[in-house]
Amino acid sequence: MSEARIIDGKAIAASVRDEIANRAAALIEESGVRPGLAVVLVGEDPASQVYVRNKEATAEACGFHSVKHTMPASAPEADLLNLVETLNNDPAIHGILVQLPLPGHIDESKVLRLIKPEKDVDGFHPVNVGLLTSGEMDSALVPCTPAGSLVLLKRTLGDTLAGQNAVVIGRSNIVGKPMASLLLQESCTVTIAHSRTRDLPSVVRAADIVVAAVGRPEMVKGDWIKPGATIIDVGINRIPAPERGEGKTRLVGDVAFQEAVGHAGAITPVPGGVGPMTIAMLMANTLTAARRQLGLPEQAPIF
Repeated sequence: MSEARIIDGKAIAASVRDEIANRAAALIEESGVRPGLAVVLVGEDPASQVYVRNKEATAEACGFHSVKHTMPASAPEADLLNLVETLNNDPAIHGILVQLPLPGHIDESKVLRLIKPEKDVDGFHPVNVGLLTSGEMDSALVPCTPAGSLVLLKRTLGDTLAGQNAVVIGRSNIVGKPMASLLLQESCTVTIAHSRTRDLPSVVRAADIVVAAVGRPEMVKGDWIKPGATIIDVGINRIPAPERGEGKTRLVGDVAFQEAVGHAGAITPVPGGVGPMTIAMLMANTLTAARRQLGLPEQAPIF
């Protein structure tokens, strides 16, 4: 069997961003309003700082009104809650994203629940979770990583995924569960697997689609993969890379990529696969939120 097709997440994300920029320009011309995204960063976590910078740059490239609020790691929870309330009531802000993780003394659930569901562009509020689970996509805001993963699948396999056997490895509220809900709505037969699944390799071998989101470096081995299956690797793990020099590291996914390319039909790389799509779908959610808050008709979905 020939090696798997590498799914170019960077190129697909760029095409999605171009479409969002065009739609944003049309919205501005139609209403005079720019989609507004506020990102809140608490503390100085280096990875979070990089993510926030990328989100800011992408928002500006799409023509959005972009605002960043930074707070020290020692900031009281009440200060963050007050800021969220201020953003909830700001008509120029259509999307609010509080960068996770938050410092330990702040209750993440309390913060996320305070964000108005219609401004919850991360898709984590219980209202949006419920809308997604019940299939009310015209009202929901969908978590960005699962949404981006679905776009990658459709760009690879076509718009119709009906009848595919899909295995989602990982049951988190951020990726695993919403990914399963999206695949069910596409009429896939969906299994959610996890660390306690019995004979996980056999479960994965039955899958036409595998979405790996378990957070364990290279856990999914090549011989677990059904020949020709499509693999979406959501994992991003930093492991030692002594071959690059003392103390050096490299990024790998949850799938043993070099093994899997000999079995899969298509696979996302790490990095350069799902990651760029997550930020692109954040922009899509912000644009959707802006149109809804302005009372404008829904547009054709990105996915």
